[in-house]
Amino acid sequence: MSRTGNDQIQLALFRDYATNPALYPALHDYLRTSRVPVLAVWGRGDKIFAPAGAEAFAANAVDPEIHLLDGGHFLLESAGDQVADLMRDFLARRLCPATAGMTRHGT
Repeated sequence: MSRTGNDQIQLALFRDYATNPALYPALHDYLRTSRVPVLAVWGRGDKIFAPAGAEAFAANAVDPEIHLLDGGHFLLESAGDQVADLMRDFLARRLCPATAGMTRHGT
């Protein structure tokens, strides 16, 4: 946040977020029709994006994986290793099944 101009970037991003809800129906239609693999890893204590946001994927995505972890909005700061492990596992099983079960070091 201390970089020159970053405050304005963050404010612009915050203001732009108001345009997102209008896009939700198209997003959920895409999830239904594309069958794209969905992994939602969320902080159970997130007061900005409540867990219901993650759970909403279950209504439209095909076989989504939803994980509510102990943590808040900045989940990567409080549970980064756990999130990374969930992502690696998900990608190995959903996108590269031949590599499922591999460890971090590829063995």
